[in-house]
Amino acid sequence: MQSELIVGAIGISSMEVRPGDTALAHGSGDVPTLSSSFLVTLMESAAITSIAEFLENGETTILAEIELKVHGAVPIGVEVQSAARCIELKDHTLTFDCEIHDGPRLVAAAIMRRTMVERVSFLARTAALSIISQQAQTN
Repeated sequence: MQSELIVGAIGISSMEVRPGDTALAHGSGDVPTLSSSFLVTLMESAAITSIAEFLENGETTILAEIELKVHGAVPIGVEVQSAARCIELKDHTLTFDCEIHDGPRLVAAAIMRRTMVERVSFLARTAALSIISQQAQTN
């Protein structure tokens, strides 16, 4: 990773809210507004975009923590934009300042932390945990 350049990197992501993106469709609420899980997904997409060019082959990041504040609902048909700015790199953890806007209106804000991992090793550990879990269920 090109650590000296990554702090300050900015990424942007956008989406138009569809019926399947709502809290009602996901079962996380009973209103047809953008699901909070999609708020997180949109912020993650912007964060990943911001650092993609700085990662070495085989490196990736995984969500470690998010402090999310929702300021308003977003109905079906509205396009929202997310921006993420990398504000810190410490001990393989990247911190991002994230916002989602509907035009000038702030919809949500978050501080997100993502942990740097080596993709193959991470997937191997995940597969091993899955095998162990499956064996425990059959015993």
